[in-house]
Amino acid sequence: MSDFDFLSAGVRTIELELDAVNSLLSHLDERFTRACELMLNCRGRVIVTGMGKSGHIGRKIAATLASTGTPSFFVHPGEASHGDLGMFTSEDVVLALSNSGETAEVVTILPLIKRMKAPLISMTAKPESTLSQSADISLHIPVDREACPLGLAPTSSTTAQLVLGDALAIALLEARGFSAEDFAFSHPGGALGRRLLLLVDDIMHTDSEVPCVDVNTSIRDALLEVTQKRLGMTAVTDTDGALVGIFTDGDLRRTLDQEIDLKQSAISEVMTADCTTIRAGILAAEALQIMQSRSINALIVVDENKRPVGALNMHDMLKAGVI
Repeated sequence: MSDFDFLSAGVRTIELELDAVNSLLSHLDERFTRACELMLNCRGRVIVTGMGKSGHIGRKIAATLASTGTPSFFVHPGEASHGDLGMFTSEDVVLALSNSGETAEVVTILPLIKRMKAPLISMTAKPESTLSQSADISLHIPVDREACPLGLAPTSSTTAQLVLGDALAIALLEARGFSAEDFAFSHPGGALGRRLLLLVDDIMHTDSEVPCVDVNTSIRDALLEVTQKRLGMTAVTDTDGALVGIFTDGDLRRTLDQEIDLKQSAISEVMTADCTTIRAGILAAEALQIMQSRSINALIVVDENKRPVGALNMHDMLKAGVI
């Protein structure tokens, strides 16, 4: 086992990076506001560029912007010099990251960005640098010391870049009135997307898959319907096809306690009347909340005439990823 004090090194690193973030907080000024306004009013895309570790941070900033309502993508500055500048237009806003502000690959493309008249926002620790002086708006990263004891590996500076990028993205999100539903449209494959976009129509059983029996059906035959449709329940309708009740596994257990003749007695004698129903078109997450709040495992979906048009249970919710 090593005698090296790993914990102290970790604590020191975090403290130095916290200092960088706190210093960043005290340096936010009207330039941040102007940068937000420029990106908010952008008619094209926010193009983020940066080299090395700043490039990695730039990719994350571009991804965060894009997922929170500000169309954005990342362009590698080296590739930009070899054809990818064709992705830039005068209607775009360029956000360039470089701790030193002198990164060769970034500096090389600055005259071309200026020539196409695309507004340039810089993010650098050196206000006197070429990048900062070339920018329409220069955002300052006030990092005096990297967490790396050698002062070489970008650590505190990249943390500050990331935090400032998040601040830009969230400020723009709030200014746009970007909602949770808007976020879900950018994340349809995630849990949030499923909760906010998936409708009961998308997961409910329909047509012949809906367990349903007439009010005069015997309990025995109703049980066969429950077994065949495998939803743990069946809808019970009147002679006009309107829902009058539901018969579930729980109702069956209560029925067995009463020693009722399953072959002769009608399902109407043991069903649960005035059962909870939902309408098509509501969110699956809303249906789940109804089921959880009322401690039930299944729901019947009815139309405006109370006729069953669908059915779903907790297993359907689990399978769809709503839970």
